[in-house]
Amino acid sequence: MEYILIFIAAVFVNNIVLSQFLGICPFLGVSQKVETATGMSAAVTFVLTLATIVTFLVQKYILNVFGLGFMQTIVFILLIASLVQMLEIMLKKVSPPLYQALGVYLPLITTNCCVLGVAILVIQKDYNLLEAIIFAISTAIGFALALIIFAGIREQLAMTHIPAGMKGTPIALITAGLLAMAFMGFSGIV
Repeated sequence: MEYILIFIAAVFVNNIVLSQFLGICPFLGVSQKVETATGMSAAVTFVLTLATIVTFLVQKYILNVFGLGFMQTIVFILLIASLVQMLEIMLKKVSPPLYQALGVYLPLITTNCCVLGVAILVIQKDYNLLEAIIFAISTAIGFALALIIFAGIREQLAMTHIPAGMKGTPIALITAGLLAMAFMGFSGIV
C-alpha cells in the first residue's frame, strides 16, 4: 500500500512540474510537438531513475559513511552530468533522429532541477532503495504525463486563432497554469 501511495502522490498530487515547479525549462521548451515531448520524457525517465539509484547509493555508502554529507549537492550534480553525457553519446549512436529532435534540450537534462530535486528529495524523505526507485519512476511518469498533455494542447493551440498579444509564451503560460489547476484536483486523494 505504501508503494501505491508513493506512486499516486508523485504522479498526480505532487507532480514535479505542476505542483513543485521543478523542470520548467524542458516543460516549456520541448512542448511544441508531442513527438519531441515523448522523446524528452523517455530521456528524463531514464536519467531520473538511474540518477536516483546512483545518488542514493553514493549518499548512503560513501557520503554518509565518511561524514561528507555537506558535499551532497556538488557530488549529485557531477553524477547527473556524467549520466547525461553517457545518455547523449548513446542517443547519438542509437537514435540520431531523436538526438536531432532534442537538440539543445538534451544537455539541459544536466541542469534540469527535476533530476537533482528528486535525488535530494529521496534522501530528505529517508526512503529505502525500493521506495526511492518507485518514487523516481513515478515522478518521471508524472513529468512525462504533464509534458505530453501540455505538448498536445500546444499543438492544438497552434492550429487555432489566438489574438496577437497572446501568441507564444503568454498562451503557453496560461495553459500551463490551467493544467496545474487541473492537477490540483487530485490533492484530496493522498
